[in-house]
Amino acid sequence: MSTSLQVSGPGRVELVEDGPSAPLGAHEVAGRTLASLVSPGTELASAFAPADPSGVEFPRRIGYAAVFEIDELGADVRELSVGDRVFHAGPHAARQRADAAAVVPLPVGLDPSDAVFARMIAVPMAALVTTRARPGDRVGISGLGLVGNLAAKAFHASGYRVTAWDPVAERRSHLPDGVAVRARADGDEFELVVEASGHDGAALAAARVVARGGELVLTGTPWARRSDASAHELLHLVFHRYLHVRSGWEWQLPMQPSDFRTGSVHGNFRRAIDWLADGTVRVDGLARVVPPSGAQPAFEALAGRTASELTVVFDWSGA
Repeated sequence: MSTSLQVSGPGRVELVEDGPSAPLGAHEVAGRTLASLVSPGTELASAFAPADPSGVEFPRRIGYAAVFEIDELGADVRELSVGDRVFHAGPHAARQRADAAAVVPLPVGLDPSDAVFARMIAVPMAALVTTRARPGDRVGISGLGLVGNLAAKAFHASGYRVTAWDPVAERRSHLPDGVAVRARADGDEFELVVEASGHDGAALAAARVVARGGELVLTGTPWARRSDASAHELLHLVFHRYLHVRSGWEWQLPMQPSDFRTGSVHGNFRRAIDWLADGTVRVDGLARVVPPSGAQPAFEALAGRTASELTVVFDWSGA
């Protein structure tokens, strides 16, 4: 019997037994999970510590970043084999199953605990593949939580001149040489600013440093009102500085590559896996690795902002 992590109520996460699964489809693969990654913003705000618990239906299954080792193949799967390790946007569970077209094979030697970060790298890559800014342009990253950290690294890897800011010194310490780091948005102007915190006050501050005619992409989800930021001041900036303000929602892209569209979610997963494998993007020190049995204190530390790392990776190898 397989197990999975589920939020049973506000502030409570449990490892529970799953029911029997349906037979594997002809184009599906399945296998045992090696690692899964917590998306701290989404999983805390949507389930573990929501601002309004009355709007959440419990119990709630969580997680959407996993690596598993294939041990079952559907009858029509040809390009994958038993024993392959693959990335999948799957839940925190001891076993995974997915359409074969939705998984990304891991290069030999890539640690599953690193490979799961491909899911979060793909979030800011929606802005990367759709922006009008070109490599060499100035890019600002507002907020250095997990998404902002990886956004800075992805844009830096793609040839942009990146400056990133966050008031928390520890968060500023994880960025590579070549990325300028500061405590707040001031000084320079940028052709593109990616707002990754979801904080309304931070978004307004970010708008002030976008160059005339530039872009402000809201990649961080605004889960709740955080400040008294004025909509009038934001609109004034948009109007008089000719700003292009838009959502950075990753699902604006098609799941698979398609004609007449720039980029895809699956393509972003593949590029992220390549970056992680060759060391272009490094994730050392960003996560604490724990077994799924340690989920409760791990989520509490993230929710209480007492964790020294930005996120948690669950190691399912002993589950």
